[in-house]
Amino acid sequence: MFNNSVLMSQKMADFLWQKQQVTLNNIANSSTPGYKAQYVTFQDELKRKLDFYGEMGVSKIRDGISESSVRVHTKKDESSRLDGNNVNMDVEQVELASATIQYQMAINNINNEFNRIRSVIK
Repeated sequence: MFNNSVLMSQKMADFLWQKQQVTLNNIANSSTPGYKAQYVTFQDELKRKLDFYGEMGVSKIRDGISESSVRVHTKKDESSRLDGNNVNMDVEQVELASATIQYQMAINNINNEFNRIRSVIK
């Protein structure tokens, strides 16, 4: 029933929600000795899936979007802190603000699509 843009907006909202959760977890553990910060990825897998399914035809693009998922990774870089924690609070706060704004935009895109569908139905 919905086009690929709604599905893509939903996937982006899921990614950004997970990014916020991981960032909040990093912030909460910023003083935990030995804690290694985490981050999420989505775009690289989405691109691979779209490239793969795109070769099969435009009708398969939806499958590529549906099968893309968020991955959580641990930062391996060394800490400059003596306790081994590598959370950079400045970076985490910027990431959280950015993800929050992007999440709001993704939700607005979904709402706008539903508003267009409602206006067509009327």
